[in-house]
Parts: sequence; structure tokens; C-alpha cells
Amino acid sequence: MNYCTIGNNQKINISDIPTLNCEIFREQLAITNLRPLSYFGCDWGEKIKIFALLADDEKNQILISSTDIDKNHKEYNSITQDNSQYHMFERELYEQFDIKPLNHPWLKPVRKNQDKYEFFKMQGEQTHEVAVGPIHAGVIEPGHFRFLCQGEKVYNLEIMLGYQHRGVEDLMVQNPTNQLAESICGDSVVAYNSAFSQIMETLSDTKITKKAQIIRRIALEAERIAIHIGDLGAILGDIAYMMGKDVFGVTRTLVINTMLEISGSRFARGLITTGGVNYDINAEISNKILNMLEEVKKIVKKMAKTALSSATVMSRFEKTGTVSTETAQELNLVGLMGRACGIELDTRFDFKDELYKDFERKPFRATNDASSRFRIRYKEIKESISFIKKLLVKLKEVEDEDILVEANENLSPDSLCVSIVESWRGELVHCAITDSNGKLKRYKIKDPSFNNWWGLSMALRNNAISDFPLCNKGFDLSYCGFDL
Repeated sequence: MNYCTIGNNQKINISDIPTLNCEIFREQLAITNLRPLSYFGCDWGEKIKIFALLADDEKNQILISSTDIDKNHKEYNSITQDNSQYHMFERELYEQFDIKPLNHPWLKPVRKNQDKYEFFKMQGEQTHEVAVGPIHAGVIEPGHFRFLCQGEKVYNLEIMLGYQHRGVEDLMVQNPTNQLAESICGDSVVAYNSAFSQIMETLSDTKITKKAQIIRRIALEAERIAIHIGDLGAILGDIAYMMGKDVFGVTRTLVINTMLEISGSRFARGLITTGGVNYDINAEISNKILNMLEEVKKIVKKMAKTALSSATVMSRFEKTGTVSTETAQELNLVGLMGRACGIELDTRFDFKDELYKDFERKPFRATNDASSRFRIRYKEIKESISFIKKLLVKLKEVEDEDILVEANENLSPDSLCVSIVESWRGELVHCAITDSNGKLKRYKIKDPSFNNWWGLSMALRNNAISDFPLCNKGFDLSYCGFDL
């Protein structure tokens, strides 16, 4: 196979990445059983260079290959017609660089689709359309949902995003800062800032202390716990189980208020910086964290078990919004939503993060429905509580280390680096490319929502339209992580 191989948070010289003939490049991606992590273009003078980053989950490796497309002949035979996992990537490439994947099954725009876009239609006397958004009744970001229904039954849900044209990836090239990284997706501050910091540290050969790494992981797991608890409450709120909504809402506050004590921000803004972290976790704060975790664990266990033992709750959860494992694999669903469909992928363990190597996880029995999406969150809350307790023990072993080192200013020239972080939604992929002067040339971001929005569409098929809030909150995907 014509690839080079690197690990997570490693860099490679661009010249070491194979540049293949376009048809050979296409053929090897079409037939491989390795799933795409990222697939994107970069302006390369007279050409557009396309990079393919694949995950070898069994060997814990990232495989990279590339091809060049002449700017005067910007087309090639679509990969998607043979490998459906590339359908979103090829649509994005076409939108960003006008490179047309010939015979792509549905070359719908990804983000620039508000002008004269023709939605999918269905004929029939009793069929009708329901349009929701992009302006919503609650405090929510813009997205349009077009339901094709017959009576209450949904036959197709078409989702249109891209209403926020922020230019994040260009901003990251122009002025790469931790403040920008943590502002991209407000509910994943720690995950985004961690990925960015790891890329900049790798490219600048800056080695941070183990203490700083541990504090970052504690914050990442706390972010996971807080959002999962909030989602458990929101899911129950969407089926009018208000006791669960209120109890989980209050319990989430306990977690984020502890983050406030650590960093001065309930969402851990300002905690992580290139070179380490800005705030320490001393013995006093460690004890507060432990006490908080014990209280949270007790409340979540009692409320989750009460909800799951309710016939009313389970009648709404079971067999609602089912996405088969086969469909999830075809769409390359990742993270939380993949695991809820029986796909056991987790960056923390698949790419051998040393700080997680001693942690144990119990197998999850996926039922692929709303119940599965509720239960996987409950399971991960319990696991993350256990992880933080063990990380706090590890923290005591390095209490004399510094939390911050001075980062080198110069980045390695002509290099590519990948950083993958298991955010609470799943696999967050940041990739940076530098030019011959060591300046950022391309910064590519793939939020797990980029993979998973299509899963929500599939979950609604043959369900009642009244189940949309429950399915939507069960997936809880990001608008801003998608609308880059």
C-alpha cells in the first residue's frame, strides 16, 4: 500500500508522504477497509494537493497518502461510488476547491447551500413537507430540517447546515492561538484546545510535563461528564420526564462549578495553553474534585436507574430512532454515536494514550436506538469518574513538576502533524501543514459531527415526526463544529 505511517501527535516531512497518480490514489481508497480520518485539499501553487488520512485502528496508526490535481483539470472519478464513507469529504472538497468527483451519488453542497437549493422531493397525494429552522424557538444555532412525511411518519429528513460562515480554518492559519482554538466549539473547549496545543507542541518540538498532561486529561474527562449529564437531562426533558431533566440539570452544575474553581471558567477556558496548563490542581482542589465526583456518581446512578425503570420512559426510548450497525459503519459514525450503534472506537484507547493504558472499560450492549444513546452516556459518566480518580492518584506522583514550559516559537518547516482527541462527541481530528518557512499553510478541522449528522437523518426514517426532538437531543450534534 502506498502510504506513510505516523502515530497520533507525531509529525512527518511532506516529502515523505507518497504522491500518487490520481487514479491509483482513488483506487486504493475505494477498496481499503481502513476508515478515513480526514480527507482534504491544500493549495499547492499550480496544483491542489489532496491528502487522505486513514485510521488503522488495530495497529494504532495513521496512514497518509496524497495526490495532485491540476488546477486546469479539476475532476476525478468519485471514491464515494465504491466507498460511502467518503461522501461528505468529497462534497466538501468540491465546495472548497471546485474539484468535481465524477459520478458522486449526491453532490449536495455542504455549507454553501442556501441559494436556490432544491430539496429532495417525494410524490404522493398524502405526502407533505415540514420545514423547521434555520431560526429556532429556543437558544440554538441555525440549521434547517426538511421532513418528508406521510401523515406523522417520516420517510426522509434532509438537514441543511452552513448558515454560519466563520472562516475558522483560515483564521487558524492567519493567527493560531489557544483563545481561537477554544472558541471554535463552545461545548468542547478542552477537546479543541487540547488538539490545537498538541499540534503546536509537536511542530515546535516542545515537550510538556507529565503533570500538565494529567491535568489536561482530568479537564477532558470532566468536560465529558458535564455534557453527558446535561444531555441525560435534556433527553428526558424532550419526553416530558421533568424530574429527570431537573435533577440532571442541577447535577451538571456541580461539575462545571468545580472547573470554575480550577481555572476561573466553568467551561475551562484559559486552562490549557501551548506548553502545558495555566492552573494547577493542588491537594485542596483534588479533595474537592473527589468529593464532587462521589456526590455526582450517587445522584446520577439513582436518577438514571429510576428513569430506566420507568415504563413510560422506556416506551419512548426502545426501538425509537434505530440506526443499524451496518448503516453506522457505512456512514463512518464515530465516538458516542458509533458506540451506541455497536462500533467500539475510542481514540483514547485505539491510539494508546499512555495515561489511559491501565483503565478498564466494560463492553457496552448496544441496542442502536434512543435507549442505547441514553445508556452509553450513563456508562461513560461512570467510567470518566473512575478515570479522574485514577488520574488524581497519578497527579500526586508528579506534584513537584512544573505545569508550564516555554514553548518553542519556531515550527518545523514543510511538515504535517495530526492530533486526534476523543472529545465527548467522539473523534476530533486537527491536522496542520507548514510551509518552507515554518508558517502554517493549512489547518484542517474535522468535528465528530461532520461524520454523524447523516446518522440523525437515518434515525428519523420510518419514525413519527414527534420523535425528532428525542432523536435530535440523543445525537446532540454540533452546528458550530460543522459550520467552520
